[in-house]
Amino acid sequence: MVRGARGVLAELPNLPDDVGLAFLKCAQAFTKISGSTYGTLLATGLTSAAKAAKGRRELPWAEISSLLANAIQAMSRRGKGQLGDKTVLDVLEAARAATEGIEDPAALVIAADRAVAASIDQFRDQPSRQGRARIFADRSVGKDDPGMVAFKRIIEALQ
Repeated sequence: MVRGARGVLAELPNLPDDVGLAFLKCAQAFTKISGSTYGTLLATGLTSAAKAAKGRRELPWAEISSLLANAIQAMSRRGKGQLGDKTVLDVLEAARAATEGIEDPAALVIAADRAVAASIDQFRDQPSRQGRARIFADRSVGKDDPGMVAFKRIIEALQ
């Protein structure tokens, strides 16, 4: 995650005005450096956002929820996960639902952060059903999913 984020940061000065192409460049930068499954899924989500934003110079904040919905679908297909598996998909869905219709960026980030935190709390005492953690499902009970926590850190960085 750290390497992938550094790759995106390095790409920031070179991002085009086209929001879709900027999302695509971020996905490519992350994929190029990050070798993790989570990195691949994150890049898949960014690529889905790139398709939705292609050719546009700006996006209304109220569209974040639909971008998250598209990312959930794409990531679910790619990783063969589903909601309720105790993965990043669950916190993405929480953020999607919480941000629906919100146009103020500060209010949107606060709503997403609260929803993600509540989702992490909700899933903490459940076993993991996807990824490596599913192999040790019983030992995952009482622990936070790393992908969920990573997404929470991304939201926190936006504040």
